[in-house]
Formats: sequence, C-alpha cells, structure tokens
Amino acid sequence: MDVFSKLFGNLLAFVYHCFDRIVIHGYLSALSRPEQVVHFVRKVVGVPVVSKELLSQRTADYQNWVEAYARNHHIPIEWAEKGVRKEDHVLPWLRRITNKNAYGVYFIFKSMEQGSTFRISMPKYPTKDPHYRILARQRSRFTHYYFYIRDETLGPMVMRVASFFPFQTTYYVNGHSFIAQELNRAQVGFRKNDNAFLAVDDVAALQAAADRLSPEIIRKRLDYWTFVLGPKFSAKERSALNLSRFYAIAQIEYCRNFIFKRNFPIHKLFERSCELGLWRLTADKIATIFGKRLNRRMRGKLATIIDQIEHGHHVFRAYFKSAVLRQYEKFATFLRNELCSNNLTDFGLRKGLDHLDAVRQTFQTITSRFAGYQAQWLNVHVDFPLLQRIALPITIGSVRYQNSRRARHPPVRGPAARRHSRRRLDCQANPSGRHHHLPSLRQSLRTEPTALRPAQTQGTRTDRTRRFPLRLPSHRQRCPSRPAISVLP
Repeated sequence: MDVFSKLFGNLLAFVYHCFDRIVIHGYLSALSRPEQVVHFVRKVVGVPVVSKELLSQRTADYQNWVEAYARNHHIPIEWAEKGVRKEDHVLPWLRRITNKNAYGVYFIFKSMEQGSTFRISMPKYPTKDPHYRILARQRSRFTHYYFYIRDETLGPMVMRVASFFPFQTTYYVNGHSFIAQELNRAQVGFRKNDNAFLAVDDVAALQAAADRLSPEIIRKRLDYWTFVLGPKFSAKERSALNLSRFYAIAQIEYCRNFIFKRNFPIHKLFERSCELGLWRLTADKIATIFGKRLNRRMRGKLATIIDQIEHGHHVFRAYFKSAVLRQYEKFATFLRNELCSNNLTDFGLRKGLDHLDAVRQTFQTITSRFAGYQAQWLNVHVDFPLLQRIALPITIGSVRYQNSRRARHPPVRGPAARRHSRRRLDCQANPSGRHHHLPSLRQSLRTEPTALRPAQTQGTRTDRTRRFPLRLPSHRQRCPSRPAISVLP
C-alpha cells in the first residue's frame, strides 16, 4: 500500500477501505432441530401431536399479520416479477422516504423461493406412542417476505423472512450506508454516488466511521427489526425458550477504494493492471496474496479471468477456493479492489457475527497485499535502447527503411554485412539528441564499385533473394554498464 501511494500519490485524492455488502443469516437456535420442535409443541404450546396443520396455522397467522401491517402503515406490498431487479424497483420509494428524513419500512416484496422447513410423516409401523410423528428437515418452495428498511444507524437495509417454520431470516447490510449515516450525524460533508464516496471534507473522519462498524451495533439493530417484523411468539413461549437468534455471516465483501483527482489515468492503470495480473498472477502468487500455502490437497478455484459485465465495463477476478478478489473501475472516478468470501472457513475464520473484527483484519491484509503486488508490477521501468532503435528508421548506406510490423529488412549480402547484422545493439547507449542510425555498410564493404544485378537496377526483389533479419538479443544478454530495471525502495 505504501508503494502504491508513493507511485500514484500525486494522482490520488484519497484512499479508504471498509466493508461493502454483508449478508447475515439469522437462526432460531432453539427451534433448528426436529427434537427441539417436538419439545416446543408438546411442552410449551401444550399440543400432544406435532401435525402439519399446526405448523401451517403458524404460517397463516404470520402472513395475515404482514398483510395487516402493510395495510395499516400504507406500505406497498407486491409480488416480485421475474427479470426485474428489486433494488431498482424500490428506488423511488427510497428517495421519497429519504427526502422526508423518515425511517422505517418503505416497501415489501413477496417472492416464492426455496427455503428450509420440516416435513412431517406418519411412521410406517405402529409405535407405543400414538402421537409419535417423524420430523425431518427439507427444502421446499414457499413464500418469503422482503422488508426494505431505512434504519437510523445502518441506513438502507433489507430483511428477508421465511414464512414457514422455523422462520429463518436473512439480512442485507451495506457498510457504505452505515458510513453515510455516521458522517451525517457528525455533520461532515461528502458526495456519495451509488456505492462509493467520491469526495469528503475529512478523510480521517471517513475512515474512522468505517472502522466503527462493530458486531454490537449490527446485532442491536437486527434484534430490533426481527422483533418488530419477525414471526410472533407469546410471552409464555418467550419465557419458556430462548428465542434469540444466532447471526452468522453468509457472504461478506471488503473493499479498498482509490479515488483519483482526475479520470484520465484510471482506465490506463486498470488496463495495465489486468494485463499484468493475467501474466504475473499465477497460482502460487494467488495463494501468497491470500496468505495460504499451495499444495495438492487444496480444493477450489485458483484462476484469474477478465469478465465483461456490460459494454466497456470489465472486471478482473482472481479466484481462491470460495473467495474472489475483484478489481474494477467505476464512474471513471475511482478504482476498487474488492474481496468477496462465501465461506470464511477458507481463511480459518469463524462465521459468527462476533468475529467481524477478525474478518476485517484478515481482509484488510489481503487487499493491501494485492495492492502492493500491483504497485510493484506497475513500478517497473525498463530501459531498452534496442526497442528505441527498432522504433526509429534504419539507415543503411543511402537507403532509409522504416521498421513496422509489415516492413521487412533489406537483403544483406557478404560476410562482413552478415557479421554486422548480428551485432548487439542493446549495450550501446544512445546519447540524447543524436539520431539512432546504424553505421553505414559502405565502411565495412569493399570500396570498389560492384555491378548491380538486373533485379536491383529495376528496383524489384526476386524470390530467390536471401534475407537476413536483424537478430535481437535474448533476455539473458544484458548490458553490464547500466541497470535494466529500477524500482522504488
């Protein structure tokens, strides 16, 4: 990271790193296993038989409550249409509640999705207990509710609630929304576009707000909205069982953003970074960036690709197991390195929300290491006088030839001319202000005039003419008098 700042410090406005998108699952630990459900129905509710009708009644009660809540608070509730992005559809309602400076639920979506539930069946053979039923976990398709919320602390967030027992919940939180709320509370001016900060009055306050996102803050707000919008339990049921939820991180993104003063160097830097990444970012380098040792027993992906999301918008991806490290440019204003993980066990981390600080430290190290590698690759200045010579016209005798992809070298005849064509050109320094011309062949050939062939007099070249191309030195041949690569310390 220090090398990157030294290399492009005059082009950067500021740099910040924070959590981006966080997906959290909420589990009712007291009702997650079949035996716990049997205990809840028989001992707490007081019903001897665990039947499908009993669980269906719970689902119907919750669905009726959601419809009544939307009707009483004048909240639109709709079925999600196929092919329509939910965030784009609810954007007008978000702008409306933001302009009013209000907080709460502003939209509800209904969607038929796969979810975890229980299957109840009769035993094949009779048992001593006539009320005995077989409960097994299964995944089926049923109604899920998406509550779009504007929270006072976390900003815009989404809460998905399954309408079937055991009522699993999923929360979608964004770190940039939390930072915006913190800056507004501290009265720090900023300019935010979509999911990035493009300008801010106090960069230190921005980074401090990003570091304040803690598990305690997230848990407090999730517990509140789960109590308000989640399935309802009576006071007797809450006193008999611990109905608090266990929050686990399902997906998390951590990003490092480079905000440039102008947009002209961003595309060139990103294009060059992609080229070097595809060439230099091998499997062992990927494992080193992610802090792991490469071995044969490692499972998952180890690859680098470039995806084209839309016309002119490309994303560089480096895969490691269930994680992916992305780099892309956005709005021609900032360059982002983003690490996304779908399974924290790949990094030796636990998925509980209490381990969010350990995730921050690990992901911050990985993104910083990736930026350091890119800075080293971009900080290579190669001084090849040979390439400068090839780019300029070549004068042989009184004839001047222009080097290009299609241009070919003139025929060279004679042993002295062949020795001249094999001369090393990379170790001869080119003084500034002097034309890059090769020595004339007339100095090495005989001084007596030579009779020209008919083909030469006509200015044409026959097919039998032998051509001796200019041989380039191999990569091992270097000039001992001057270094080939210079890097910042």
